[in-house]
Amino acid sequence: MNENVLREGLIVTARAMLDKGLNTGTSGNVSVRCNRGFLITPTGRSGEDCRPEEMSLMAMDGSWQGICAPSSEWRIHRDLYAARPEAGAILHAHSPFATALACQGQNIPAFHYMIARFGGADIRCAPYATFGTQDLSSNAISALEGRSACLLANHGMIVFGRDLRHTLALALEFETLCQQYYRTCLLGAPQILDDAQMAEVMQRFRTYGQG
Repeated sequence: MNENVLREGLIVTARAMLDKGLNTGTSGNVSVRCNRGFLITPTGRSGEDCRPEEMSLMAMDGSWQGICAPSSEWRIHRDLYAARPEAGAILHAHSPFATALACQGQNIPAFHYMIARFGGADIRCAPYATFGTQDLSSNAISALEGRSACLLANHGMIVFGRDLRHTLALALEFETLCQQYYRTCLLGAPQILDDAQMAEVMQRFRTYGQG
C-alpha cells in the first residue's frame, strides 16, 4: 500500500483509539508494516494533534527517518514484526479493563469461548519490565507466542492483526473480553472451559467467516 495512505491510516487509527476509549492523552501507540520496515506513531504525541508527516518511518535495525522521534515502544513493534510475518499492524494501549487486569499480573483463562479468537486457550500476561526497554519487548514476544494479544503486567495490552482496521477491531474485542472477565470475577470465580472445549472452538474458528 502507498506510504501516504498508510500514514493517513495511522492517524485514523490513533484517533479511533482515543474516541473508543482505548487510550487517553499521549498513552499507547500503533504501527503498520511499510516496505522493509514500519511506520509508527511518534513519542509523546496525542493522535488528535498528529499529522501524517509526523509518523516515523523505522528500519528493522532501529534507525528512523522523520521529523518526530518514534514511540518509546518501537522495540516491541520491531521485534514482533520480525517474529511474526503475519503481523501487518500492531496496537499498544492502556485501555481501562485490560490495564486493570494487567495490574494483577495474571493470565486470562478460558472463561469465555471468544478467548480462542486470539489463538489459544488463554491470554497471557507478560512479566513486568520498564517501558521502552528490550526486556519489555522480549517479555511481550514470549507472551505472544501462538497468540495475537497479550497483557503487559502493570502496563496495558498488545494486539496485532493483518492490517490497521483488523488490528483496531481485535483490540476493541479484546478490551470487551477484559471488561467481561473483570465483571464476572466480581460475582465469584467464573466457570472455565476445559482444553477439549477450547480445542473444538479453535477448530471451528479455522473455518469461521467468509473466507
